[in-house]
Amino acid sequence: MARRSTPTSSDGTQPPTGRVVDVDVDEEMRTSFLEYAYSVIYSRALPDARDGLKPVQRRILFQMGEMGLRPDRAHVKSARVVGDVMGRLHPHGDTAIYDALVRMAQDFSLRLPLVDGHGNFGSLDDGPAASRYTEARMAVSATAMVDGLDEDVVDFVPTYDNSSTQPSVLPSAIPNLLVNGASGIAVGMATNMPPHNLGEVVAAARHLIARPGATLEDLMRFVPGPDLPSGGRIVGLEGIRDAYATGRGTFRTRATARIEDITARRKGIVFTELPYAVGPEKVIEKVKDAVSAKKLLGVSAIDDFTDRQHGTRLVVEVKTGFQPEAVLEQLYRLTPLEDSFGINNVCLVEGQPRTLGLRELLQVFIDHRLEVVRRRSTHRLTKRRERLHLVEGLLIAVVDIDEVIQVIRTSDDGAAARTRLMEVFELSELQAEHILELRLRRLTRFSRIELETEREELLAAIAELEALLADEQLQREAVSDELAQVARDHGTPRRTVLLEAGAAPATAAVPLQVADDPCWVLLSATGLLARTGGAELSAGGPRTNHDVLRSTVRTTARGDVGALTSRGRVLRVGVVDTPVLPPTASAPSLSGGAPLREFVSLEAGEDVVALVPLTPQPGDEEGAGLALATAQGVVKRVAAEPWGARDSWEVIGLDGSDAVVGAAWLSTGTEELVFVTSDAQLLRFSASLVRPQGRPARGMAGVRVTAGERVVAFAAVSAAEAARTEVVTVAAAEGALPGSPGISVKVAPFEEYPPKGRATGGVRCHRFLRGEGSLALAWVGPGPARGASATGAPVELPEPTGRRDGSGVPLAGALTAVAGSPAPADGDDGASVRG
Repeated sequence: MARRSTPTSSDGTQPPTGRVVDVDVDEEMRTSFLEYAYSVIYSRALPDARDGLKPVQRRILFQMGEMGLRPDRAHVKSARVVGDVMGRLHPHGDTAIYDALVRMAQDFSLRLPLVDGHGNFGSLDDGPAASRYTEARMAVSATAMVDGLDEDVVDFVPTYDNSSTQPSVLPSAIPNLLVNGASGIAVGMATNMPPHNLGEVVAAARHLIARPGATLEDLMRFVPGPDLPSGGRIVGLEGIRDAYATGRGTFRTRATARIEDITARRKGIVFTELPYAVGPEKVIEKVKDAVSAKKLLGVSAIDDFTDRQHGTRLVVEVKTGFQPEAVLEQLYRLTPLEDSFGINNVCLVEGQPRTLGLRELLQVFIDHRLEVVRRRSTHRLTKRRERLHLVEGLLIAVVDIDEVIQVIRTSDDGAAARTRLMEVFELSELQAEHILELRLRRLTRFSRIELETEREELLAAIAELEALLADEQLQREAVSDELAQVARDHGTPRRTVLLEAGAAPATAAVPLQVADDPCWVLLSATGLLARTGGAELSAGGPRTNHDVLRSTVRTTARGDVGALTSRGRVLRVGVVDTPVLPPTASAPSLSGGAPLREFVSLEAGEDVVALVPLTPQPGDEEGAGLALATAQGVVKRVAAEPWGARDSWEVIGLDGSDAVVGAAWLSTGTEELVFVTSDAQLLRFSASLVRPQGRPARGMAGVRVTAGERVVAFAAVSAAEAARTEVVTVAAAEGALPGSPGISVKVAPFEEYPPKGRATGGVRCHRFLRGEGSLALAWVGPGPARGASATGAPVELPEPTGRRDGSGVPLAGALTAVAGSPAPADGDDGASVRG
């Protein structure tokens, strides 16, 4: 037992009403601890599953919206935001508020930052400047989190001092919990959720909206794994699958590394992306400790060249005589360059902490957005009905204006005038009051027309809202459309590469010298580069559930291939540096690849068009070589010349804004070259009509391109492949800019198109329907054709039609890449190069 006494007065005496109360210590501790635990769990540490925010984060965004700190306004001092949040909404100190604000502004902490910070907001190794030295405003993405708060879409609750109200949850058009993740330690529980790619999460949510019975495997086609702000690689996907199923799992993250020549005799390992939440200084410290303890061998120096302009660049210099691959495996094993992340998806659902998997997290967010749409529609319907009521009263007043004036003039006061108007014209009190406040300028003929037009618009809007509220399917479609718009506005490409556990060989498996065995180098539609572990390439090629091949080249493991760019350059790529795809029962898994930009240095606005061989291929004849085409219709065959020891070459002289759009490797020189232009013209002619030229030459006319149009596809078709070659054309909306998504697609056999002479216009290959204006995409190659979206999700293509100039069928998704079988046709030993 313990005694609790009432407080004493300032002079130390007990007030007259003071008394001593006996309290049971066990009961007091239990009660106080439960109250503390409740406060930490519900008011501090765990995010809400609907908007993915903790209370302090939600209060910061709400208060910034109340202060008008929109993305188009000027920054204000962070101290002002912190002060307003602490004074009006948050019962805790300024340190907690500023720490939360800083994290929401760090692009290395959140995949989609919600605060636009100006000043020193810290790094992975250093903290931020004080709040009086930094400035902040809402990021563009944050507007999607708070949009609609003025339309009664969420409940408001009193603040800590009951002086005002605050939202219990934000409308959150962004699936923020999955996109940005969360971390927090409560009492008896904790949460640790990794960030994901917005486009992938939205695609999965839309799929679940359209198909409520979708399984976890269906959703993982769209969300294959986390997408960390720092990029890097995730090795081993089993833990991710477990986390998506149960809410708990573990995965390993690895730094992105490549081996470069530091000096003429010494190599170095360059790290351009580090594991999530690992800074360069932490890595340097651990490397030095391991070298000092003689646990790490082969490292002579480590330097940090990281800056804001070039990003992360950590260089580990390897001693002469040590295999860089073996040193790299030691670095992964002994330093934070390989780290583990434990997923624990604990969040609040209807006020209760729960552990959710991927499907449950998406469903909670979808249910929240459905509720937001219903409440918003109800609010808008009420407002429009009220306005319609007033407009109808005004129309009565305008039609019978003389009598209205007479009634008002003969009334003793305003109350009497209101009552008489209600009786004479059968108006409501609101209508009568509104008429009394009407200005004389509104009594013109044009005002009547405006009122009638407004009434029609209100009636149409009311009918649309009533239909929406009466049909759940329309509500689901509205949520899906809004999510698609969010992905278009805020989506970015994936940064983190996902690797199966087999893609990370052990140190013992790294040989001193790689055998020069035959292999295929592969480039996927999402930009992943890899090679096969053997000379065979199965029909259909390597693929996953969310990718297709864009280009393939047959070579050897110690050889080189070229990456042809849109600027007319060929960049050397060492095959030995590319990751080897792990063998599977059918075909290799393309998820073992690495981004092409890790192997080549591109200029601003420069893209890789295709992979090309640098050496003759087995079975090539005398006329073999590279053929390429430009957007303005120029074609060129590059004469066979020694490439030399350089790392880059110019293979065509380009005029003005022209760019290379396609390339093909000719095995015999008698193949047919095929052009497809944006105005739906296809031209095929023999490659023998194009004479080989030296690398500096500008080529010759290939296809006639009309003003304002461009070449969208180029290919070479051999006689052996012609029978199974297909032509895929994708039409874009009228007036769409280059790169816009298509709206219809057509597949037709290649043999339906007759050959024409070089430098002619060809024949029509796609009939545009109303609303279509040009081809957004085209592809010519061995079928069957496969389609994919920008995120790699499969897009279904129609069956081939016999009409060469027929129209397309509506697309089932955003089609951005098409590929077919990369294997050579029977009897064709030439390499396959397709863009």
